[in-house]
Amino acid sequence: MNRWRAMSVALVAGFMTLLDVSIVNVALPSIRSGLHLSSGELQWVLSGYALTFGLLLVPAGRFGDAHGRRNAFIAGLAAFTLSSAAAGVATGPTWLIAARLAQGAAAGVVNPQVSGLIQQLFDPPERGRPFGLLGATIGISTAVGPLLGGLLIQAFGAADGWRWIFYINVPIGAVAIALAARWLPGRPAEARERESLDPVGVSLLGVGVVLLLLPLVQERSWPGHGKWLLALAAVVVLAGFVLWERRFGRRATSVIDLSLFRVRSYALGALVGLFYFGGFTSIFFTFTLLLQNGLHYTALLAGLATTPFALGSAAASAIGGRAVNRYGRPLVVTGLILVVAGLAATVAALHFVPGTGAGWATAVPLLVAGLGSGLVISPNQALTLSEVPVRRAGSAGAVLQTGQRIGTAIGIAAVGSMFFNQLAYNGGSWDLAFRASLWVTIAFVVVALIAAITDVLWPVVNPDPAGTNRG
Repeated sequence: MNRWRAMSVALVAGFMTLLDVSIVNVALPSIRSGLHLSSGELQWVLSGYALTFGLLLVPAGRFGDAHGRRNAFIAGLAAFTLSSAAAGVATGPTWLIAARLAQGAAAGVVNPQVSGLIQQLFDPPERGRPFGLLGATIGISTAVGPLLGGLLIQAFGAADGWRWIFYINVPIGAVAIALAARWLPGRPAEARERESLDPVGVSLLGVGVVLLLLPLVQERSWPGHGKWLLALAAVVVLAGFVLWERRFGRRATSVIDLSLFRVRSYALGALVGLFYFGGFTSIFFTFTLLLQNGLHYTALLAGLATTPFALGSAAASAIGGRAVNRYGRPLVVTGLILVVAGLAATVAALHFVPGTGAGWATAVPLLVAGLGSGLVISPNQALTLSEVPVRRAGSAGAVLQTGQRIGTAIGIAAVGSMFFNQLAYNGGSWDLAFRASLWVTIAFVVVALIAAITDVLWPVVNPDPAGTNRG
């Protein structure tokens, strides 16, 4: 069995599912006019995917750990492919929203298997490169989504081009399923865990995640402050989840091993991921709004304007994956500093070059931010999971990704709120609204930077406890 073949098909599937987080952004105007969606329905098309994605990550990761990752991966990929086809042929808002919810749930099943397979296939000293590739996949798929979406809409027309952002998943998914069945390692029946999958814990976590994400993804659609009571309810439910997991974990394997958060690299790495994704993914949301709605760029030109970030992220991810074992967390600190510098320079560029020249003016600053991003996502992924036992790799990676999805929802809600409030306050100035919202993005990245610096300065007591990496 060639483990790099297995890695390649896993990364292709991961790229495809993560691409659908951002590729829809540039297609929203076409979808809205084609299916006559209200603003609330459009929000569900964009955010419903993130909601069900985050909901399924942890239970799917736990299932893969206990019963084998290949079957979970193939089932999730098949569901993703079918739901993509369903989204492409949607004839109305309800159909499209249901397909997007199904897509997100399927993506939540696929993704934790990818990080789990890396832990399973590679020994600890070898994981820098595959985790680097995974980090590059996460970063580039999100950054390149607007460009690919713009290209497809340009190629197939504004009326129906949006359907091809979903259709493109079908042939790729079909090939990936066939290759996964052939190349991914199975798990002997005797190696599968016989114990409970902790249904109470899964249910409490699921309810808590939904209560937390729902007011975030509906932040603009639900007026008033009553929606935030759901977030308070989420805190109560998640506190109950923690208490249950502590009790259940004393007699069986819980859905989340809470002891992982006593490992410094995991706890701080998860915090870096949560806040960095809060800033990172919101950039493309608000920048696309500025370019398409404010400056009347076509979908293709709006996508091209984000390309420098994607190119920088791709180049630095390759370097970061190889250098992480040598430099460790200081590499992440360097990357975060570059992101802050690049985004601050973007604010300055838009101040001096307002209007339709924004795409050119921001090219170099976004390239710098992209280079920094490539040094954050790949190394942080590797460092955060470096001391996780193989038998918990899927669920640990799923918790990490759940944090990233929650961070994304929080970031888009906070940054989007600033953007639209400033848009109303400044009399419709899209440029001023974007610059104001970018400072909120920078604040998220600065919090991630503080967490990373804390990890660097915190004295290492026992950096490689016996047996932690091998499970």
